[in-house]
Amino acid sequence: MLGLPRRLDRPAAVALTFDDGPHPEGTPAVLEALRERDASGIFFLCGEQVERDPPLAAEIVAAGHAVAVHGHRHRNMLRLAPRTFVDDLERAIAVIEDATGVRPTLFRPPYGIFSLPGIAEIRARGLGPLLWSRWGHDWRTPRPPEAIAAEVTEDLRGGDVLLLHDADHYSDPECWRGTVAALPSILDAIHAAGLKTASR
Repeated sequence: MLGLPRRLDRPAAVALTFDDGPHPEGTPAVLEALRERDASGIFFLCGEQVERDPPLAAEIVAAGHAVAVHGHRHRNMLRLAPRTFVDDLERAIAVIEDATGVRPTLFRPPYGIFSLPGIAEIRARGLGPLLWSRWGHDWRTPRPPEAIAAEVTEDLRGGDVLLLHDADHYSDPECWRGTVAALPSILDAIHAAGLKTASR
């Protein structure tokens, strides 16, 4: 509706994106699964979770992945007063940059919900919006890994942005376990399609 990007301009690659972290168990497990396959990801971090574990956020970057902004607290943008949203956004950017040494360049709001004023505020701070073109509904428990992998890779094409979760802070408990278990099949499907994973 707002014409916001859901795909990358990368015909030979897809973006594996992970929301809601960092998480003390889920994030390291995802990082290990990606490391085993020499794959890259984009981690949309919540500032309040980065504050709980700054070294884990730094580990994401040290492993060669990108970090992006998913807000400070996980709240629907449409329910926030403009000043409240700006404060949340600026705090998240600062917390992520302080922890990782990297200033994020991408933003995805909780629930994928944007407001017009919010879009202007994120762009004014040098952030590009990015939604997704495919998802695996992996925030639900129990969700079989095979179902997650099949849904998120169906008719996979270059430029797709895949939405997954490495955390359960705002979703069903331990839902990240299904994501981790699904990752080998997801990476197999990406390889079979002749595609690579993009980190930016």
